[in-house]
This record gives sequence, C-alpha cells and structure tokens, in this order.
Amino acid sequence: MIRNSNTEFTSAIGLLLAFLAIAAHAQQGSLTYEDYVEMAAEGVQAGEYLAAARNWVEAARLSKKPEDAQKATRFAYSFGFDAEALQAAERWLELDRDNEQAIIYVAQLQLRQGLVRPSKRNFKRILKMSEGPEDERLLSFVSLLSEEEPVAAYELLKDLAKPYRDSASANYAVAVMAMSADDIDTAVERAKLAVEQDPDWLKAKLLYGRTLLFAGEEDAAIDYTARIVGDDPDPDPEARMELALLFMSVGRNDDALSQVNQVLLEQPSRADAIRLMAIINFREQRFDAAWSDFEDLLSTRRYTNDALFYLARIADIREEVDRAIRLYAGVQTGPNAVPAQRRASALMAFENEEPEQAIAMLEAFAQTSPANAIDVVLAKAQLLTSMDRYDDALVYYDRFVDFRPDSENGMLGRAEVLLRMDRLDDAITQYRDSVKRYPESATSLNALGYTLADRSTRPDDWKEADALIRKALDKDPDNPAIIDSMGWVLFRLGQPEAALVELERAYAAFDDPEVAAHIVEVLHTLDRSDEAMTMLEAAEEKDPDNELLDAVRKRLFPDAD
Repeated sequence: MIRNSNTEFTSAIGLLLAFLAIAAHAQQGSLTYEDYVEMAAEGVQAGEYLAAARNWVEAARLSKKPEDAQKATRFAYSFGFDAEALQAAERWLELDRDNEQAIIYVAQLQLRQGLVRPSKRNFKRILKMSEGPEDERLLSFVSLLSEEEPVAAYELLKDLAKPYRDSASANYAVAVMAMSADDIDTAVERAKLAVEQDPDWLKAKLLYGRTLLFAGEEDAAIDYTARIVGDDPDPDPEARMELALLFMSVGRNDDALSQVNQVLLEQPSRADAIRLMAIINFREQRFDAAWSDFEDLLSTRRYTNDALFYLARIADIREEVDRAIRLYAGVQTGPNAVPAQRRASALMAFENEEPEQAIAMLEAFAQTSPANAIDVVLAKAQLLTSMDRYDDALVYYDRFVDFRPDSENGMLGRAEVLLRMDRLDDAITQYRDSVKRYPESATSLNALGYTLADRSTRPDDWKEADALIRKALDKDPDNPAIIDSMGWVLFRLGQPEAALVELERAYAAFDDPEVAAHIVEVLHTLDRSDEAMTMLEAAEEKDPDNELLDAVRKRLFPDAD
C-alpha cells in the first residue's frame, strides 16, 4: 500500500528494526521492561498507537513500580484504548492498593467496559475515602461521569445517590446526570428537591431553571431565572450569566447581551462574560465586534483555544486564508482542536495548493497532541479522500477502524472510499456491517439504502432500499439527506410524481447540487424538460464546477448550448 509521508515511512522502518532487534533478545530469553518501553516508543513514532499501548501494559506487568503502571494507564487512556487502560490501571491498583487516582481510573474504565457492578463497588469505595460528607463527594462524580455514556453514567450515579435522598448535593448531582441522559422529568424533580432542601443555594436554583428549559417550558425557565436576578438588589453575576445563556438558547441574543454587559460593568475583565459577548456577536454576524471581543479574551489568557478558533472562523469567512490557517493551527486542545486542524489542513491543501504540507500539519498535530492522534488518523483519511487519493485514504481508514472498531464514522467513511473506487460490492458489504452494528442509526440505514437505490440495477435492491430509507426517515423525519433518498428510491421504483414531492421538500431545506440533479432527472422523466433545464441552470449558477450537474447536462441535454 502506498504511503505518502517520508516521516511515517522512516518511522515504520525504525519500528521494524526495533522489532527485529527485540526478536533477537527474545531468542535468548524473555523480553524485559526496557524492551517493551522501546517497542512502545517506536510504535508511537510509527503511528501504531494500539501496539504501543499494549507494549506499555506489558512493561507495567513486568515492573514493580506503581508509577510505571500509572504511565501505562494514562498512555492507553489518552488514546481511548479502554481495555488496555483498564489492564494497566488494575496493575497500578495491585501495586498501590489505596491510591485513589488508580481506583478512579479502574472504576471509570470498568463502567466503559460494561462492568457495572465492580464499577459501582469502586465508586462506593471512593465515596468512603472522602474526607468530607459522602453526599457532597457525589458532586465531584458529575464531571467525571459526564465523559461516559450518558444513560449508563446516570443510572450509576442515581444508584450511588439512593442513600442520600434528603441531600441537596445528591439531588443536584442526579438532576445534572438526568439531563444528560434525557430523563427530563427526573431532572426537574430532583433539581426542585435540591432547591427545597437548600433554599439559599444559588447553583441549585439556576439548575432548576435550566431543567425547565430542557422540559420545553422556555418562558417559565426565563421568568424563574429573571426573578432570581430581579429580586436581589445586588444580583450575583452567576445568575445574570445563566439568564444570558437561557436567552441565547431561545434566540434572544440581544437580551442575552444586555445581561452580559451588566456583568462586565461590574467585572470588566471577567473572561467568561467576554467570551459569551464575543460568541453572541459572532452569531449575530457582527464580525468586527466579535473580532475585538475575542482579541480581548486572548489578553485574559483564558479560553485561549476558543478565542483562536472563532478568530480563525472569522478570518475564514473573510477569505483571509493564510491568517485562518495560522489561527486554526493554534487550536491545540479542547473540543475544537480536531475540527480546527482539519479545516487548516483543508485550506492548505486546496486553497494554497500544498497537499503534502497539509498532511504534514496533521501529523505534527498528532505528535504534539496524543489525545487527538487517532482522530487525526480519521482526519487524514478524510483529507486524502477529498484529494481523490483513494488508495492512501483506505490505508488510513483501515488503521482508524482497527483503532476504533466501534466507530460508525470510520465504517461509513471507509465504505464511501470503496464506493468511489468503484468497489461496489465491498462498499455495500461495509454498509451492511454498519447497519448490523447500528441497526437504529438513521445515518447507516440511509447510507446503505441510498447506495442500493442509486448504484444497484436490481429491482429487489430498490425494494430493500425503500424499506431501509423509510426506517431511517422514521428515526429522523426532518433530515433533508434522508428525504432526498426517499425521493430517489421512489423514482427508481417508478413513482416519479411521488418522488418529485419528496425531492422538492428536501431541496427546500437543503439546496444541495445532488438533490438538484435528482429533481432535474425526475422533471425530465415527467416530460417537463423546460422546468428541468431551468432547475439545472439555477443549480449550475450556484455551483458551476459540479461534476454531477455536468454529467446530468451531458446525458439529458446533449444538444443544449
């Protein structure tokens, strides 16, 4: 398979040489701690992160030092290799039985692996180790469990909180986790209990207002929180910030800005208020004001990555390509890091026409940000796909799926590459695997259904596509991509009038050139050629270089000017 990075090729050679050298050691005796550490380091350099994590685990097993098991745990955890991280954490705990950090890692990783009972036992053990009241320690579990699957985390915390039904802290914690798990009724109930049990606790009151919003009672949520602000002669800035967030959530951005301005009058350097004001101005497309606000935010040295990301987006909107690349590249941590790096690499590859530098940028980011390294593998696969370098892209998709076998995005991306390579049977097999693994996913159902409708010539496949797309539409009825698929499969099944209704509905929500091409096709079939040409010309005006529209024109209107 072709590799396009000399650095990566050199690293792979280094890894191979290391393996050969260690194999020679193995012939003389068992591998040592140092051998496994060397293999792990070489694995990281070559991008073989899973092998590196497993070698760190083996090294931890040979070591008698808790800190070595701690390193192995954190390494595997940072890359998201939960099974390997759990093995290392258990070794850490074996070597240091009362280490609270080790117990937390074991408990959290057990929950991820579906080992609920031992996870609960370990969380209870952490509660017993608390210096303060156990019910208050539950609050510290909220941020920890927020990283986990919401329903499993909620059920665990709710169970842990059972002995503390009369505790405001425990009810607050349950309410937060209930919101994340979409159990809104329980969230409202528990937040209300927390307020009743501790009427002076502002955080509980603000949480109750937020639960009302989640329950769909927007006016009640805003009125309740506004009363907290209005009834206090010297209102807490936290209450104003929460009210601003509620206003933002219902689209009342100017009202939100008014609250933020009040906070800034009292606390001019308050970073979270500056950040919120900047985001509001960005949403309102007041880009000059937003730019100034985000520069002010940078000067506070807080929320730096947020500021850089939004400044990059503004530069991107303004088509200031080099500045946008620099700013995106500066976003190194946080939830926007990978999207920022992906966008920077795309701009470098396509706007600056420097594809190899774009790939090198992603590789450098992976080296400096191990927690994002596997997401970078996916980003490289996507970038190579967009460059039409399908063989190379498939290498990275295969690697990503190896690292993340449960990733729906990885499976679907790999299938798309196979489709672009005209490996239709392989693509359909991959789509079927995704549907089998995610039978309730509208995305996977639609991907398989549309592929069968669009690429297969067998009527039986079109019938199967119809069933798949209808199921997808039941789960996501307003998704224009799925509505388009519904229209296209109806067309394939010989129902052009019904197809046109769905396609026009999809186009009204999302004026994508592929949807336009479908409408042109259906109108042409219905002998409405003038309308088809009008639609085609309008779509071409929006996207003059679209290959699909060009193909439709050549096939349906070969004699048109």
